[in-house]
Amino acid sequence: EVQLVESGGGLVQAGGSLTLSCSTSGFTFDDYTIGWFRQAPGKEREGVSCIGISDGETAYADSVKGRFTIFSDNSKNTVYLRMNSLKPEDTAVYYCAADPQYQPSLLIRLWVSPNYWGRGTQVTVSS
Repeated sequence: EVQLVESGGGLVQAGGSLTLSCSTSGFTFDDYTIGWFRQAPGKEREGVSCIGISDGETAYADSVKGRFTIFSDNSKNTVYLRMNSLKPEDTAVYYCAADPQYQPSLLIRLWVSPNYWGRGTQVTVSS
């Protein structure tokens, strides 16, 4: 059974930092692109950052470039999202998703839906 479990969300002040974790199981980690997506109230879900596990290729949304970093620990089948300089507009539910077919630069656009999704973790940034 494929599982993606997010953790690390919470409440933080503007300018602060959080690190999200996506722990995975049930599939061959190295064969997948794994990404972070978010959805704020009343808005569509959007891609934040994706990583190709086999080659380390990454993609970022323009809104988070320079502030967020995606990385993986292949020994733990886990992908992380380090978020610095958080802004109130980063407030959203953050979801982890995985797909075996698409590269990060495509998956982040959500033109295609990843095969597997986690349940999400809430990030709230106060001003």
